[in-house]
Amino acid sequence: MSSDTGLQHERVVVERGRASGLPIIIAVHSTKLGAAVGGCRLWSYPDWRDGLADALALSSAMSLKCAAAGIDHGGGKTVIALPPGAELSPARRVAVMEDLGDAVERLGGQYYVGEDVGTGPEDIQVVRGRTRWTSRPRVERGAGGPEPTAVGVLEAIRATARHAFGSGDLSGRRFAVVGLGHVGLPLAHMLAAEGAVLVVSDIDARKRAVADELGARWLAPAEASFAQVDVLVPAALGGVVSAETIDRLRCAAIVGPANNQLVDERWADELQARGITWAPDFVVNAGGVVFEVGVTLDDLPEDTAMARVREIGARLDGVFARAADTGKTPLVVALDDAREALATAAVVR
Repeated sequence: MSSDTGLQHERVVVERGRASGLPIIIAVHSTKLGAAVGGCRLWSYPDWRDGLADALALSSAMSLKCAAAGIDHGGGKTVIALPPGAELSPARRVAVMEDLGDAVERLGGQYYVGEDVGTGPEDIQVVRGRTRWTSRPRVERGAGGPEPTAVGVLEAIRATARHAFGSGDLSGRRFAVVGLGHVGLPLAHMLAAEGAVLVVSDIDARKRAVADELGARWLAPAEASFAQVDVLVPAALGGVVSAETIDRLRCAAIVGPANNQLVDERWADELQARGITWAPDFVVNAGGVVFEVGVTLDDLPEDTAMARVREIGARLDGVFARAADTGKTPLVVALDDAREALATAAVVR
């Protein structure tokens, strides 16, 4: 497709699952560096077209994430768009995962699918029964180790603290962790172990028990994002920084695993003008894909793959240093790095 259409993606599949009847959207943004990788998001949307917009944005961000992390893969994303209020029966959940496996199989290796918001290792096992183009589920390779994305985010938090506060020591620093999902929850535990003072939040009020367990303060998500803290840690959905939120932020830094934290790139400039350090999300949250690619596609031992995850902190140190030297925002520096990698790949392949 020609570039004047405005569509930057190589391939977009939208289909109604044959067994489940649910909309399945697969966006392959780029295969210039290698086959696209990205998780499957199972989420409720007002309209399936909102799910399409999410898939396009998330797959584009995944290409940047892979390029910035030095991974020889491009970005993809699956969205299974549920109608508002829909709840899947166990049988229909299996059916939609089988539908997804069939759709991925028809792409013939252009795209590897893994877990994302709303899906877990059991889902990927079902998908794996229909296609080999998946990450290896945790239940297959053995569970019990630290969550890779959370490990990478912790290293990114240390790097951000070094830049913003002059020290990577997190003891006594105040953090608001907004979202206690499969990354936010272990990350909150890691921060507590570092001696951080925590505010925690989640849309699921049942997770309030986590606050008691960690000795943290519990706030509703709408309040936690604007708590008076040193570091805001967005660990749920994106869109954290926008025209509606920026004047209410009361933090010195923002660094977390949520994708697409800025509603528009211009907010990176505004954050910098206000003295708020923002760590580019696609650098911060790359730990999961770094680990999965290492273990699943490169056949690395898990400890070697995790060592690569821990390099995220040093990578972010470099981004902050070059931003300070050039007067650019960390976002511009990270984007320049990723786009150069993609442009170079486009020339040599």
